[in-house]
Amino acid sequence: MNDSALAQEVIAFRLNGKDVEALPGETLIEAADRLGVAIPRLCYKPGMRPDGNCRSCMVEIKGERVLAPSCCRTPAAGMEVTTDSPRALHAQKMIVELLASDMADRVYKPGDELAFWKDKLGVGKPRFARRDQPVADVSHPAMAVNLDACIQCTRCVRACREVQVNDVIGYAHRGAHSSIVFDLDDPMGDSTCVACGECVQACPTGALAPANDAYLAPVDKKVPSLCPYCGVGCQITYHVGDNRIVRVEGRDGPANRERLCVKGRFGFDYVSHPHRLTTPLIRREGVPKTADFTMDPADPLSVFREATWEEAMSLAAGTLARIRDTHGPKALAGFGSAKGSNEEAYLFQKLVRTGFGSNNVDHCTRLCHASSVAALLEGIGSGAVSNPVMDVLKADVVLLIGANPVVNHPVAATWMKNAVKNGTKLILADPRRSELARHATHYLQFKPDTDVALLNAMMHTIVEEGLVAESFVQGRTKGFEEIKRNVAAFSPEAMAPVCGVPAETIRAVARLFATAKGAMILWGMGISQHVHGTDNARCLIALTMLTGQVGRPGTGLHPLRGQNNVQGASDAGLIPMMYPDYRRVDDASAHDSFEALWKAPLDTKPGLTVVEIMHAVHAGEIRGMYIMGENPAMSDPDVQHARQALSELTMLVVQDIFLTETAYLADVILPASAFPEKTGTFTNTDRTVQLGREALAPPGQARKDFEILVDMGKRLGLPWTYSHPRDVFAEMRLAMPSIAGITWERLEAESAVTYPCEHEGDPGEPVVFTEHFPTADGRAKLVPASLIPAAEQPDGEYPFVLITGRQLEHWHTGSMTRRTEVLDAIEPGPVGSFNPRDLEDLGVAPGAPTTVASRRGSVTLFARADGGTPRGTVFIPFCYYEAAANVLTNPVLDPFGKIPEFKFCAVKVTAGGHASTEFGYGETAA
Repeated sequence: MNDSALAQEVIAFRLNGKDVEALPGETLIEAADRLGVAIPRLCYKPGMRPDGNCRSCMVEIKGERVLAPSCCRTPAAGMEVTTDSPRALHAQKMIVELLASDMADRVYKPGDELAFWKDKLGVGKPRFARRDQPVADVSHPAMAVNLDACIQCTRCVRACREVQVNDVIGYAHRGAHSSIVFDLDDPMGDSTCVACGECVQACPTGALAPANDAYLAPVDKKVPSLCPYCGVGCQITYHVGDNRIVRVEGRDGPANRERLCVKGRFGFDYVSHPHRLTTPLIRREGVPKTADFTMDPADPLSVFREATWEEAMSLAAGTLARIRDTHGPKALAGFGSAKGSNEEAYLFQKLVRTGFGSNNVDHCTRLCHASSVAALLEGIGSGAVSNPVMDVLKADVVLLIGANPVVNHPVAATWMKNAVKNGTKLILADPRRSELARHATHYLQFKPDTDVALLNAMMHTIVEEGLVAESFVQGRTKGFEEIKRNVAAFSPEAMAPVCGVPAETIRAVARLFATAKGAMILWGMGISQHVHGTDNARCLIALTMLTGQVGRPGTGLHPLRGQNNVQGASDAGLIPMMYPDYRRVDDASAHDSFEALWKAPLDTKPGLTVVEIMHAVHAGEIRGMYIMGENPAMSDPDVQHARQALSELTMLVVQDIFLTETAYLADVILPASAFPEKTGTFTNTDRTVQLGREALAPPGQARKDFEILVDMGKRLGLPWTYSHPRDVFAEMRLAMPSIAGITWERLEAESAVTYPCEHEGDPGEPVVFTEHFPTADGRAKLVPASLIPAAEQPDGEYPFVLITGRQLEHWHTGSMTRRTEVLDAIEPGPVGSFNPRDLEDLGVAPGAPTTVASRRGSVTLFARADGGTPRGTVFIPFCYYEAAANVLTNPVLDPFGKIPEFKFCAVKVTAGGHASTEFGYGETAA
């Protein structure tokens, strides 16, 4: 809106005797806040729908008989408003006094909002009788319900129903008996609450509060930072006391707007867990490494001895250098981490390329979105998302496929639910029925492994019915005729029996997507983790291009990133075939420019990927590895194979915060820094570069990862002089045009900038591909895909299909979340989800031990009945050491993305077995 248009929209009125202006759509309280005029409020919270039920924000409007709630009233031209007239002040004070009369004797939240306004308005001891006080509900491990402090402002109801859209909290009963309830007036701990804590952050009095009186703990400082978990990139504030995190609150970041999930809000105390590694460790002589082990991370000294940093670093770097010099650069490999910062990822890949001398460097993107990135680079020249998640609020149609963001990206899921409430039509496609299905206009429960059949049938409909965006396809793509010929054989009628979705439903969703003014596709690892994962993503790209649904707000392609910095680590070059900014190592110009920048000779051949490295170890080709913050002994497919490989290495150096399963096989362990103990930049799934700030000092002799990497580089002969992560970021700006315009100082001031941002002062580009694609000719390449079955199909011996993934409460291999009291209390033991009818056929009661076996191994866990799991399948999260799902999975790779097929293999299920009730890390579960 230009200045003249804005001037026509503003409303002139008088506030407390002064001529002022209200911006378009502003309420009186919003205008007053902007103008620095304080009005009491309790039920009102910026960002929430105003309810006007507490009446503490009453103001006087000239000419009106009654006072007006300023949170619900908008200004009118010429209106005269007084916030502090005797009549208005009397009403404000009376409301505050009445509410204070019902408050508990004890304080749940020091400086709560009611106490603040009571003091501000000069309200003394209430003169009114107090209600009968309700009993506290402490049934939930994360939150306490103190209804004796409840003023029934309904902020929690709105937070649950309208912000997070979880629909757990309600307002029940009548008159003096009215109260806040959970589900059907259940104890909070027995309700369907997912512990996002939005109600806690919304509550003005502490009636809903963190458990264990966290509000009362002393706080020395508040540190703005980031959530260390998924790729959404929520901004948070650490409340720190005595070098411990007391509690976490959401900040108004671009991806979360104060929202958090259970992990982000309550998953922080792993940092101070007694299992933290605090001293360098060297493997004891005579203690062999073997793939078959049971470890106790509380007792590392049974396998390792303590060492000084000098001894540990000398042994680690000296042995790696000796292997390099004796057997050649390609005898070494490194795994970096998507949990580390951009600066750490950049340094790690540079260390491997210039210190080891090869491109044998990879990280967990190989196990999550490698096939998506391969297809995106091939098709549109960029592996990054086209639009931010929050663009779902601008879309008419959203296709969500192969993803369960309610579990994996909970805050992103809230924006999807908000969009549906605002009229967006959601098409949900997934073999497993998730909680989002109740919000979907169409839910397509297709058969596992049939993504290409479904998507090609949709494209068949679009081509056959003349729904192709002709001008877009002609002007901005190539390969349309090949796609047209390919999809001709994939009619919905032919594909319906293949994918299990009725033909008319396929046609209906294809029409809906193609005719939308704005349609957006988001996907997860249900698309990527297949031998045909690249083909799955090719279909999504082609579907988007055929309909011209890209380059505008509310359109585009968005693969949801799994870890907090998997986007940034990939951008920084932590992959074997790409330098930073996705410049291929076998491209002569890229090779020459990085040799010039780094002043070191570089290998011209792409390195090995995660699974290929394990094969190379078994073949005797790789003899030494440096692993920072990754846990392939839990995350790799067929983990026995991976563990055996790790045990065969001459030198395995592991840099981590806990004795993980991978660290247990190490020769040298370097105690590192947890997320809140470091400063650095992190890039979320929206391409937003954000600054994480140090909140704690590392424990004992643990060192910051940045410092360890610089030390290792120097010991390998590299002339590194970095003294702070900002020095590395400055070099990254030279190496990566996409972030060249982002300065460290700007990040310190703004906390977040979206790339591409190529010149200082550029605002950043949340939406890309608006006019052309970053390919050689500016066009997108449409690549046809045909039906390729999973490498291992169910049969008479192994009749079930295994699908792996994550739980809401646990993340990745569980090394952090299972050491968090709240998260482990909610999900303490290994479970597998089965269709209830399958459990009946197996004679297994929910909660009973059940053994799942594949051709590679077996695990025993507790059965969970889940109506959303289709017949003939079992879903197992891969975070449980006691029942590691990746003992079962098939290591066969997608030929393009080199990603393993985690989402499909054949298993058999039998009743019984010994399912462990132990924590798996030497502690009994809570």
